[in-house]
Parts: sequence; structure tokens; C-alpha cells
Amino acid sequence: MQKAARFLDEFEHWQQTYQKPKPPEKIFFAGIIGYGCDIGQSKIAQISKQISENELENTINWYFALPNLHAANDRILSLMDRLDLPNLYRREADKLHTSSDGQKFEVAVESLNANYSFKYFGQSKDVTVYSFIDERHLLFHSTVISSAEREAAYVIDGLMHNEVVKSDIHSTDTHGYSEMIFAVTHLLSFTFAPRIKHLGKQRLYSFEKRKVYEELRHEILPDAYIDTAIITEHWDDILRFIATIKLKHTTATQLFKRLNSYSKQHTLYRALKEFGKIIKSQFILQYIDDLEFRQSIEKQLNKIESAQKFSKAVSFGHNQEFLQGEKEEQEIAESGRRLIKNAILCWNYLYLSHLLRQAGTEERRNDLVESIKHGSVVSWQHINLHGEYDFSDDKLQDSIGLDLPKIVGFAHEKKWEVKNQAKPVEQMTLPEIL
Repeated sequence: MQKAARFLDEFEHWQQTYQKPKPPEKIFFAGIIGYGCDIGQSKIAQISKQISENELENTINWYFALPNLHAANDRILSLMDRLDLPNLYRREADKLHTSSDGQKFEVAVESLNANYSFKYFGQSKDVTVYSFIDERHLLFHSTVISSAEREAAYVIDGLMHNEVVKSDIHSTDTHGYSEMIFAVTHLLSFTFAPRIKHLGKQRLYSFEKRKVYEELRHEILPDAYIDTAIITEHWDDILRFIATIKLKHTTATQLFKRLNSYSKQHTLYRALKEFGKIIKSQFILQYIDDLEFRQSIEKQLNKIESAQKFSKAVSFGHNQEFLQGEKEEQEIAESGRRLIKNAILCWNYLYLSHLLRQAGTEERRNDLVESIKHGSVVSWQHINLHGEYDFSDDKLQDSIGLDLPKIVGFAHEKKWEVKNQAKPVEQMTLPEIL
């Protein structure tokens, strides 16, 4: 992945005037694995070959900043975005469907960001990792929040954060839904399509009296009116609110928290909520009427569920607990975990692209395409995540034989001749993948 995406180039020293040589790549690999797998920097140095704990600690202190890890993830996402193979999973060529969901992780130390979730961890405290994925399985954003917070406020942040993945339709479960989110996503040109629990109990809103729809013999009737007066009165404030988010002067989460901090509902909050009722009512009617639309939402949410199983598999160290107490440190650990997952997914795409490039006939290629299309690249059974990590130069080599320049250019070349046969995939290690 480093040879293909050069993601370590994004790890810059905290001091811009720093002139000394950058540490070896293997030190960064060890730091990423130590953070992402919840092993810890001390233990990863003990169980690894050719890794100095002092050098690893110094590298983590000076290079492992959150912006660096976000940019490194974007490098790998950009590489996957250039490939044609991920587009096999798209439902529509001109629309990209994304989804997000939260996953709870226990915290092993005292943390102000953690809270109690008796249903999951009893008397232990935990945090929620809120992750985003698109229909091509690209993990384009994640954040760590208190388990006491509602996830809906962070939906907009994830959609606005990334410059590589541009969502057109976004789905969440009930925890990620609110009428405010319907309003804001609509005004930001996203289609919000959540899976709402007990949909039959949701209220529908209209501009006309219920009697009008009864006379038209509509089977589904509205429950209440839209207060158009408050929307009209505060329309300029609504546009200013959206422009602030669009221009990224602050995050949507901070704005939502500010609006929720008043003892009574703020008038702008009420206006946005009223506007969101319109969009929500339209969505519910479409959801009821369109079977294919419902299936696409369910399918996309299944992908984020699969990615969460992937997270648990990668986070095997220390009983799948965060070793960090501060929110920023937890975010760094989560970004390292996401970097590992994206690296594995990208390697899977490159390997499958290599197999397609080797297909000798059109028929063979079509068979492979159909097999890939009906499967999933969220697979890690071929990765040996446990044991001793060997960072020696002879081990940090491609044992499969991927021809990276030709694979990356394959999407444009469309050449299917047989060259450089790849070896069968056996148990690989994380250092080799990175």
C-alpha cells in the first residue's frame, strides 16, 4: 500500500522547521498497528523484530497527529476511487449511496469522553465510534463520541468532512435520524434515507387539511400541519445556518449543540425542524411506495454492519478496549484502525484487479466480474493479524507479485493478456500489507 498510495508522505513532523531525516517506514508501520489494533506502543515494540521502543515512541509523539492520519487515509481512498473495480458495487452510476452507524468500544482507562452503557458493558464505561462507508466499501470517515450523545448530530460532519467521497444518498438507522437532519441534508443537496424503527407510528405532515385528502380517497392521511409561517419568518437565518456549514466555518455538531443549549426551543431550531417535517413526510411516502428504494437502504446499512465486524477483528488487542483516555488520542487510535482497514480493502481490490488483468478470455473475465459483484471485498481471513510482527526488509516485500503500475492503469488500458501470474493468497501479515 505504501508503494501504491504513498500514504506515509502525509506524516509530517509537528515542527515545520524540522530538518532531520524522517524515521524508517517500518517505524510508522509499527505505530499504525500499535494504535489501530489496540496493542499499545510498548507491547508492539516488544513483540516485533527490528523495532526500537524509544524510536517508536519518538515517532508517535512527533508524527502521529490527527490531520496526518486523516490525510493518509485519504491517500488510500483516492487510489481506490481511481480503480474501476469498486464501481461494480454501485447501484447507479451517477449516484453514490453512503451510510453511517455507531459501534461501542469499552475504555480501559479513566476518560471524560466515556460514559456508561449498561446494556452493553454494565458498570464499565465506553465510547461510540461513529463510522461512514460508501457502497464501494470505502471507509471515508470516523469519529469517537461519548456513548451518551445521540449519533444524529454527527451525520452532517461525516458527509462534509471528506474530499474524496462525495455522497448523494445517505442512510442511517433510527439513532442517526431526526427532522433537523432531514432539513439540513436536503439544503446541502444530500438525499437522506434512514431506516426508521416503527415507521407506521411516524407522523405525516401536509399543507392542506386532512379532509382534503379524505375526499381524494388517499389511503395514507396526514396527522398534522406544517407551520409555514415560522419557516418563512426565519428563512434567511436557515440559509445563513446552512452557509456556515457549507463553508466549514464550524461543524454542524457545534451548531446543533448550541441550538439545543437553550432552555426553550430556539426559533431557528423550530424553523429547521418544521422544514424537516416536509422532507421527512416525502421520504416516508417514497419509502412505502418504492420496494427497490427500501432494499437499497437495507443493503447499504448491511455494509456498515459488515465493516463493524471488520473493526472488531482488527481491534483484537487488549480485549478490544481503547487504551487512551483523551478524545484526541482515541480519534488517533480510531484513524489508525481505519487506515489498516482501508489498506486491507485496497489490497483486496488490487489483487482482484490483478486477477482480472490476467484473465485470458472475455468469458473468463466476465465470470470473475460476476463473482466479485455478488461477493464482498470486506474480507480479512487471508490476513494473519496475530503473533509476532517481523519488520525486517526481506519480510516487507510483496510476496504475491502485484504489478502496481499496470494494475492502477488497468482501468484505462482494458488489456487482458496474461502476464506475471500472481501467487495464490496465503496467510499474509499486516506489515506486508502496509
